[in-house]
Amino acid sequence: MEMPKPGPDHERLAILAGKWIGAETMHPSPWDPAGGAAEGRIDNRVALDGFVVIQEYEQRRDGRRTFAGHGVFWWDAENRNVVLDWHDSMGMPPNRFVGAFDGDTLTLSSASPMGTSRTTFVFSGDGRYTFRMEMSADGATWTPMLDAEYRRVAD
Repeated sequence: MEMPKPGPDHERLAILAGKWIGAETMHPSPWDPAGGAAEGRIDNRVALDGFVVIQEYEQRRDGRRTFAGHGVFWWDAENRNVVLDWHDSMGMPPNRFVGAFDGDTLTLSSASPMGTSRTTFVFSGDGRYTFRMEMSADGATWTPMLDAEYRRVAD
C-alpha cells in the first residue's frame, strides 16, 4: 500500500512555518482588563510528513512569559476547511477553530460557551503577517482582543 501524500491544501499551510517574533497589542478584555503591549514568539514547524503544522506560542511582557499556547493546524479534506486545535496556559479545554483561506488571508473561528472567537492571519508575502483575534457574544458584533504584526526571523 502506498502511503497518502499531502496535497496542495496541506502544502498551503506551510506558509505558517518558521520562527516569528512580533509586537502585540492586547485590547482591554475580561482576561486583561488594562490591555497593553506584549511581544509574541511563535515557532511553527511542518510535521507528520507535511500533513500538519505544529505551533508553539508564547507571549512575553516585561521580560517574562505571561501566556503560552500549542496549536496544530491541519487540512480537513472531508469538510474542505482548515482546522486549528488549540491548547493554552489558561487551563481551559482545547478550542477547535475552523475556517479557510481567501487569497492571502486565513480566517478561523471557534464557538464555545464563552462566545465566538475569530482569528485572522493576513500574509503579506515579505516574511511578515498580521494577526487579529476578536471575540463576539452574539456572532455578529466583534470586539478586538489582540492585534499583532509578526516577522519571520528563521525558517
